[in-house]
Parts: sequence; structure tokens; C-alpha cells
Amino acid sequence: MAGQVPVETELAPATRRWRDPALSPAERADALLPEMTLEEKIAQLVGVWVGADASGGGVAPHQADMMDGVPWSTVIQHGLGQLTRPFGTAPVDPVQGARSLAVSQAEIVAKSRFGIPAQVHEECLTGFATWRATAYPTPLGWGAAFDPELVEEMAGHIGRSMRAAGVHQGLAPVLDVTRDYRWGRTEETIGEDPYLVGSVGAAYVRGLERAGVVATLKHFAGYSASRGGRNLAPVPMGRRELADVVLPPFEMALRLGGARSVMNSYTDVDGVPAAADEALLTGLLRAEWGFTGTVVSDYFAVKFLLTLHAVAADAVHAAALALRAGIDVELPTVDAFGPALVEAVRAGAVDEALIDRAAHRVLAQKAELGLLDEGWQPLPEDADGLCLDDETGRDIALRLARQSIVLLRNEGAVLPLAPAARVALIGPVADDPLAMLGCYAFPTHVGVRHPDHEVGVEIQTLRTALGRLVPGLVYEPACEISGDDASGIAAAVAAAAASDVCVVAVGDRAGLFGRGTSGEGCDAVDLHLPGVQAELVRAVLATGTPVVLVLLTGRPYAIGDEYAAAAGIVQAFFPGQRGGEALAEVLTGAVNPSGRLPVGVPRDAGGLPATYLAPPLGRRTQVSSVDPTPVFPFGHGLSYTTFEWCDASGDTEWPVDGEATVRMTVRNTGERAGTEVVQLYLHDPVAQVTRPVVRLVGFTRVSLEPGEAARVTFTVSADLTAFTGVDGRRVVEPGDVELRFGRSSGDLVTALPLRLTGTEREVGHHRRLLALARVDRAVPAPQAAREGHGAREGTA
Repeated sequence: MAGQVPVETELAPATRRWRDPALSPAERADALLPEMTLEEKIAQLVGVWVGADASGGGVAPHQADMMDGVPWSTVIQHGLGQLTRPFGTAPVDPVQGARSLAVSQAEIVAKSRFGIPAQVHEECLTGFATWRATAYPTPLGWGAAFDPELVEEMAGHIGRSMRAAGVHQGLAPVLDVTRDYRWGRTEETIGEDPYLVGSVGAAYVRGLERAGVVATLKHFAGYSASRGGRNLAPVPMGRRELADVVLPPFEMALRLGGARSVMNSYTDVDGVPAAADEALLTGLLRAEWGFTGTVVSDYFAVKFLLTLHAVAADAVHAAALALRAGIDVELPTVDAFGPALVEAVRAGAVDEALIDRAAHRVLAQKAELGLLDEGWQPLPEDADGLCLDDETGRDIALRLARQSIVLLRNEGAVLPLAPAARVALIGPVADDPLAMLGCYAFPTHVGVRHPDHEVGVEIQTLRTALGRLVPGLVYEPACEISGDDASGIAAAVAAAAASDVCVVAVGDRAGLFGRGTSGEGCDAVDLHLPGVQAELVRAVLATGTPVVLVLLTGRPYAIGDEYAAAAGIVQAFFPGQRGGEALAEVLTGAVNPSGRLPVGVPRDAGGLPATYLAPPLGRRTQVSSVDPTPVFPFGHGLSYTTFEWCDASGDTEWPVDGEATVRMTVRNTGERAGTEVVQLYLHDPVAQVTRPVVRLVGFTRVSLEPGEAARVTFTVSADLTAFTGVDGRRVVEPGDVELRFGRSSGDLVTALPLRLTGTEREVGHHRRLLALARVDRAVPAPQAAREGHGAREGTA
């Protein structure tokens, strides 16, 4: 800053057309780009991570090799593309953080000839990943809620808080479809079904983008299908799995959500790293899908082409591969896109047209965000009143946590807990506040490295929350989450034996790169519960006291035959800072559970990977001794009330270029209000390639008072039957199919046969992607009960 005047203010007005808001963002970029030097253009293609730990143990392996300590004044001398995580690197008070960011931006503006600020990005997978910001449930919890509207509301609130702090871009959502539960980042995914992932993911994108924050789709593409469930491992995937399972959520988020940024996957698919895959990042994403936003590298992914993938000879070669493939911005900090790239372009080793292409996209996006406008201000309005954990955010977090909790089993109506019951609460996650949070929540992602700082948000543990609702609650920790110390199990067994019912809370600790049992780089060898927790559960079950097993995890664990004696089982996928309250409400009956599994729960710890999207030979057969049938299937979830499904009807002819309509009546036959999740599955008995036995093509939540009924109608485009055929084209194939109403993928209530009529039809990126769901009240309920239960059109 120091009184320096940007040189661009001295330029003739004719050279400053890029400041004109009446021009389109692309026109403004067209006007600015020719005025810039090579150094200035490349400076727009990099981020800088100020204050990041360069020890190698702070955020990620290999990071120490890439933080070269270049002075700040040197880094910004030609301008700067992005600032990396100014709020999410260390604990910083929100108001002080906003003011510090404004100072940095003023320095960047003053140093640049054109006075262009940096685009600021932050993580926001479970909320704005900064100190004192609301921590929401993990994406696997979003999937369990089966409620895109609530996820959109959450994302909108997250986006508004980020924009109020001066942040322009969020690195979320994760749209990887779970393929192997052993993968540590399973907690970051929305589920194992592409329709669910795409529906919920697009809703998150809409919320963030409508708040004025650029949503970044992760990780494009194939990351979650790594061999052995190992992070950043090769992906042995065929083109049909890529086209029909992995890619659809990204299409949905781009078309239905309007995402303006995409982040490449770390992995390689069939030997081609995504960061160097021109067919993926340019051919498919831009030429076929028409994407016009920015592609940003996952952290250090450009240099990884050299150091991990070994497809580049040096950093400049890596930069050239990435730019040619279609990566526009190197994150998190200057490395391969540094001074050596400038020299290589000048020497003719790298085509300057690649630099211009990327810089044009970056500048156009900055124009969209108002960063090229005259009079842009670095400090947001009302910065002194900035609050990132407000009442609205906490309310959304609680509602989503409630809807994400899944009741898996309830034998003998052990739940809700009887008011007068003597209850023992046992287990290593029962009194651990961090057990509620995923690995991208700030307290677990960054806060654990700053023990001198308080957590920053209030997190009630299950013990605290349940203790407020259950008088005389007895607690024993029994063991640690990991490790082999079983010395506390005896006390837990004694407490269980002396109680009427025992709640056993077991699960994960989210962390990074081996510092947790779930999270990025925390992959599992198998799906046994970590440490001696399985031993604890067996010992408590042996007492004969009715047991309610509560799973606070980032992935599904195998809970087959040895857990069959558990009277109740409740699954929560890291439900956020208000998850303890939500769990206590479900256990005591204050809240009727309505979550449904976004992933199956395996019966056995081996036999992986296996998801419900399997053709006949992927299911139980007589030719293998391994049975992959889950103990609880995708879509499963129970309630404290009962629902009757009846009167299914619908079309029988379905034109290959038309729609089919099917209907089902759902009635609450129990004594309390509840929510049923009506799921619609497609079954294609004969196709030109093997197809999943069933796959989800529609869903909606239906909230009903006792005795109330509703007519649920789905209108489904034939486009949703499309698949990649023998010759690699996506086609709608005529023939017999079924639309099946189901409580889950394994509990199908009614199958309605239809015949797709016409000739085979090819469909592309502009095909219909969602079914339309409508809920009409069949039996009027009292006015007070009907409030908030109107028709939900287009839910999924």
C-alpha cells in the first residue's frame, strides 16, 4: 500500500473498458487481457496461501516441499488470482479476520497495475470452515435426510456468511459417488447413488450460488472409486461406470445448480491423471457440457503430475500438461505456475494461448463477482457485526441433524426410551464433542492443532444432551475410539447389567492423514469398528440388558450377525454441532426419526467393494460363497409410527421421448405424526448391457399426522431410463421396464410394469435429469397440522 497509486489510473479512458459494468463479463475480460503483460496474466492463475504450516504435518503430506517462502511483496508484484483460506488456516476472530483480509486486498490492489483484487476461497463442506462458524452435519448426513430443500437452505446461509466476510468462492460440494466404504472420505460424500448425490448436491450449489458465492464441484472425476478404498489410489474404472455412475451428479450440479467452478480429482482413471486429462476437462466439461466457469486444481495437484503420477519431467512440464488439459488456476499457492513458467512461455516451450485462455476465464469470473468494478471496497458492509454462528444457522443445523438420523432397528419397541427407565450410557464417543464433526469442520480440520484456543462453537455431547432428558443417567466411557486398551470394559458391563436399558455409543474420530479413523487420508483396511469397540459391544450384549447401539461414524460399519442381539440401532453420520441434541431427542421420542440410509450397511467386514447399484451377478449368487447383501439396504430407515402404502397406479405405455406418471397413496396408520420417504426405483429386466437390478429415479418426503393420507405422484421422463449402450452412446432403449415404489432399495412395495415404445433414442447432456414429485393431501388434517405440509413439486 504505502501510498502507491495503481498505474492503471493513469491510462487513457479508452483502455479501461474492462471497468464498464454494462459490458458482459466475457467482453470485459476481452478488453483487459491485451493490456496485461505475461507476468500479470500468469499472476491471475495462482493462489497464495498466507500463514500455512510448511512443516508437512499441518495440512497435508508433501506440502513442505512446495512452500518456498517467497516474500509477500514479491508474490503480489504483478497482481494475484486467489487468496487461499485466510479464515481457515488458523483460528481467527471473524471481525479481525475480515479486517485483516481487507488490508491484504488493499495491498494487492495497490501493487497491481490494474488494481484487481484477489478472489478469496474457503472450504465450506460442513459450513464455513473457520473459527466460530456453525458446524453442520457432514454430506453423508445430507444424503440421509433425503431433503434437497433443507440442504439448499443450509447452503444459502453458509454462502451469505462467507460473502459477508469477504469470501467469493467455496470449495464444495463433494459430488463423488461412494464406491468403497473403506475410503476415508466416504463421510464427505452424499451417498452411493448418483441420483441422490446429484439431487442433493445441485441443491447445495443453488443455495451457495444464490448467495453470491462460487460453488466448486469436487472432485472431477472418479476419486471415490480408487482401488482398495485407498486415498489417491489409481481408479480401475470402465467408461460405463464413469458415464452412468460417476459423472451424472456433476451434470446435475452444473445444469440444475449453476456451479461456476470445478476442481479436478487427484486420482488417475485408467492411467490418465485428471489434472492432465484434456478429454475430461476440456472435451467433456466444456465442449460437450458447455461449462464456461473456472477449473481450479485440487491442492498441489499440478505438481503431483511430477511427484506422484510421474507423467511430467519437471514443474514446467506439469504446468503445460495441466493448462492444456484445462486447469485455469493452480491452488493453493504458487508452484508450477511460477517464474519458470514465464520463462518457458517466453522461450516458446509453452504456448501463450494456453495462458490467455485460462486468464480470460479467471478475469471473466472476477467481473461476475464485481471484482473489476470501479469503487470495489475490500471491507464488507457491517463487518463489525459479523457473526458466523447465529441463531438461524444453529436452527438449520439442528433441523438437518434431526432429519439425518436413521433408526435402523427397533425390536420390542425399546425406543423411544421409557420415561422411568434406568439408562446407562456407555462408549468412547458418548462424551466427546468432536465425535459430532466431520474432518472438514474447523475444530477437527484445523482447531486440533491449536489446543490453546477454545472450540469456538457450542457442541453438546450425547451425554450432556441425553442427561438433560433422562434423569439418573449413568455413564462409562469403557475404551478409546482407537487403541487396544480394554481395561474400562468391565466397568461398562457392570453399569449395563445394573440398568433397564443400555445405550452404547461407538464410532469414529474424524481427522486428516492418519490422525483419525475417518476423513481424508484415514482409510480403513476393513469395516470392523475401530479399536476394541466391537469387543465392548459384544461384552455389553452378553449382559442380557436391552441394548441400543448408537453409531456416530463417517462411514457404515459392518454390524451383521454379532450385533443381531441389539434391540435398537441408530445411525448418525457426524451430525454436526447440534447432533448431540438431535440424537437425544430421537432416543427419547421428542423427535420421530425420518432419516434414510444413503449407503448400505454391510453384514460382513469383507467382500468389498459392493454397493446396491449392482447387476444380477453383483448380488448374492450360487456361484460364490461371498454374500454381499447388506444387513440394512440403501434407503432403509424406520419410524416411531407406521405407514400403509396402497392404491398404486400409473401409465402402462411410455414413449421413449415422453413421460410416465405413477401414483401411490401413503397413510399414517400410527398414533403420532411422522415422515415417510417415498422412493421410486427403475428396474430394467433386459438391456443390451448389464444394468443395476434397481436404481433410484425419484424420492420425496411425506409428513403426515395420525390418520392422514397423501397421494404421491411421480412424473418421470424416459430420459431417466437412459444408459451407456454397447457402442458407448447414451440411449433410451425401448422394451419392458418397471417403476417400483419402495421404502428402500431392499423393501419394494409395488412394481408397476411399463413398456417403453418407439425406436432407440440417443440422449445427451440436455436430457431430463430429475423426476417431478407431487404430494396431494388425500384426507384433510386439522388446519394446525396441515401448516407447512403443502405440495412439494420438483423435490427430486
